Amino acid sequence: MIANVIIVGGGPAGLSAAIYLARADLKPLVFAGSPPGGQLTLTSEVENYPGFESILGSELIEKMRNQAKKFGAKIIDENVIEINLNKSEIRNPKSEKNSNFELRASKLYSTKSIIIATGAKAIWLNLPSETRLRGKGVSACATCDGFFFREKTVAVIGGGDTALEEALTLTKFAKKVYIIHRRDFFRASKIMQERVLKNEKIEVLWNAVVEEIIGEKHVEGVKIKKITPLLHGSIVKNKTTMKQLDNEIIVLDGVFVAIGHKPDTDLFKGKVDLDEKGYIKILERRRTSVKGVFAAGDCADPYYRQAITSAGTGVEAALEVERYLEL
Repeated sequence: MIANVIIVGGGPAGLSAAIYLARADLKPLVFAGSPPGGQLTLTSEVENYPGFESILGSELIEKMRNQAKKFGAKIIDENVIEINLNKSEIRNPKSEKNSNFELRASKLYSTKSIIIATGAKAIWLNLPSETRLRGKGVSACATCDGFFFREKTVAVIGGGDTALEEALTLTKFAKKVYIIHRRDFFRASKIMQERVLKNEKIEVLWNAVVEEIIGEKHVEGVKIKKITPLLHGSIVKNKTTMKQLDNEIIVLDGVFVAIGHKPDTDLFKGKVDLDEKGYIKILERRRTSVKGVFAAGDCADPYYRQAITSAGTGVEAALEVERYLEL
């Protein structure tokens, strides 16, 4: 049997698309992954998703899954391990040509259309203490979690535009923000550097790496190690924001890791067009470079990376699939 649409990904984008397509009686098949749910399941409380003043990330995903299944979506908690976007051609009931795509998980599945909603993953420090304290003071999203650190002390790890933007966002809530950076210069744009170095709430710790995040039930601090600069950058104008460290412990309440994100698109390399960072290129209206293949959520969004924006693009992709199948 050939499915009308297969959705690859079980986060907000994939499940929102599934809800719309199921209500359109297109019986979507969702490969939600293993484990399912995406980054939202790693979040503790969510307070910025419309309709929920506060809800656990895992609970929000479960509600989306149940809603999709209620309307007829089939959800399989497996990973797609192989995909063929150029198998053959079939004819739909109107005798017009559509691509017949194949995906393999535990068995082979054929479909008339695909929505890629595989998301992206934050790049972490790979510390055991970091893993243990995720959602307990360790985060990769200041926009999502900054509110929980009102009048507290936090640290941002990184030196690019994302890290500096996270730090500036956190100054709206926290009383003190450290930026911990392994070099003696920022890689961020000049305007972002100027904003950070002029902000009285921000203190930069240069040539330093986090060796351990301290705390059992929640973040209580970080252990910092001073290192030799990897590269020498230009002179920093505002020397008052600089601080050279010997090995020491910084007491704080939250750690925001901002060393980058990686889109989960390895499966689609050479199959659809990706940008230089691996994000899926959107041509128009959620369409990719392959006819009948659409993309939504963080795998095609290097900028916003929010649950609600992912859900919105999932809806857009669903509506475009519906139109595509009517051709």
